[in-house]
Amino acid sequence: MTITWNGTLTAASSIAHGGDTRGTITLLRRERVMTDAGQLVYVPVISGNTLRGRLRRIGEELLRDAVDYEGQLPAPAAHALRGGGALAKSSTEPLSGSRLQHVRDLVPQLGVFGAAAGGTIIGGALDVGKVVPHLAETTRITGVPTKMTAHNVVQLEAYTRQDDSDDHDFAPVATSDATHTIDEDGTPHVTSGSNQMLFHIETFPAGTQFSTWLRLRRPSPLELAFTTDVIDTFATSGRLGGRIAIGHGQVHVDLTPTGDVPADLPDWRAHVHEHRLDILRALKELS
Repeated sequence: MTITWNGTLTAASSIAHGGDTRGTITLLRRERVMTDAGQLVYVPVISGNTLRGRLRRIGEELLRDAVDYEGQLPAPAAHALRGGGALAKSSTEPLSGSRLQHVRDLVPQLGVFGAAAGGTIIGGALDVGKVVPHLAETTRITGVPTKMTAHNVVQLEAYTRQDDSDDHDFAPVATSDATHTIDEDGTPHVTSGSNQMLFHIETFPAGTQFSTWLRLRRPSPLELAFTTDVIDTFATSGRLGGRIAIGHGQVHVDLTPTGDVPADLPDWRAHVHEHRLDILRALKELS
């Protein structure tokens, strides 16, 4: 059984997704799209990797709370669960065959998202689509007609960073970091540079709508239960893109499965709690 979720994301606050940087201006990530007229134009599109990464981090936090492995995993295992890991030489025999299947069956995070760890690539069951804005240039992709174009939908947000070095309570710095000047009368001065820096970031404004999809390929009941919980968590506290710590990237989520999700899914938290020691041993094999 394969289940696909289709739907829309709506920006509840402006969304930043860094691409090229030109001086002090960071532009949105862009890629070429062919329009109905057969023209290739550059359009800002949020990568599927960004959405997948956000879902993966939600899954890791849910698993961490359920298994309570805080401070008990080697660094490669922790990176594999949260960021996908990296393929590197392993001091032990690479995971394969029944050992690999055992790890996937025990840890739904790995079964759903996969990872590069344990000297091998662990394939995940979840495919994630790009997050395509509803624009005139993307109508043939999203199926949503609109007069908004890639040129007029984006905005530039300005930020300033204040240099506090002239404040009374600022910690003294080494004089080698300062600029030394001498007046015509021989009076020396020490300055630490400008007091303020202005920069800009290009963003999708609040209210922008996007189309996307998720596809879970032939999951086990445990993986389906886990994925459903991840999507529900994303729907209640959706974040997407960068600079979320300062308010960017809040989204309203409307994703609907194309088929019926079974109502009798297992309790994945009870499963991982029951097999906690086995899971900890299996995760240590990812080093």
